[in-house]
Amino acid sequence: MASAALVAGALAGTRWTPPRAFLAALLAFAGGALTAALAFELFEPAFDAGGHLASGIGLAAGAVTFVAADLLIERREREEDDNSDGAGLALLAGVTLDGVPENLALGTTLAAGKGSVALLAAIFVSNFPEALVGARTMRQNGWSTRLAVGTWTAVAALLAATTIAGASLLGGLEGAALGFVLAFAGGAVLASLADTVFPKASPTEAPTLRSRPPRGSWSPSSSAWPSPVAVP
Repeated sequence: MASAALVAGALAGTRWTPPRAFLAALLAFAGGALTAALAFELFEPAFDAGGHLASGIGLAAGAVTFVAADLLIERREREEDDNSDGAGLALLAGVTLDGVPENLALGTTLAAGKGSVALLAAIFVSNFPEALVGARTMRQNGWSTRLAVGTWTAVAALLAATTIAGASLLGGLEGAALGFVLAFAGGAVLASLADTVFPKASPTEAPTLRSRPPRGSWSPSSSAWPSPVAVP
């Protein structure tokens, strides 16, 4: 269900250029919802299950892992900026990077025996504007509607599989192991919020879609948001 928002957002993005204030409001809401879900649906159960040591190490490890992966994608994007095939792979990796920890976190709550409705809703709300802006920018850069929507549908399927894998593979964990995994997912979500959602959740910093952006202006390492354009 959470991944379905990617497909819905992509379909909307191929037909509609949203106002900047609308995107900022959606991102701000999603950031607040994800922060609340992180605190009460991930880290609190992690602390209860594994104690302060396992949960603290897991939180830090998740955040560091996300930041390291994000830096690697940024480097690859710079190296392959003139290679369309390589740029496409980097694009897919960048779009997926933010979604993996969120959907893994959802899967871990299912593995712990209580799926988080709050986390599910927060992921749904954050996925929609990401796909909307991403698909719109794809169309402006010359992608066909079928290819743009198909790419986001593939990402949605991958993230749905991540949730299922998290629930299936981690269902037998308990104690410190469960606490570490829950906290790890929470740390990755926290890093993605700080790196992607919060910096864009204001009317002055929200993504701006231009009529004809230069090729390559889309940065996959920043969750498919085009660079903001100063408002006169």
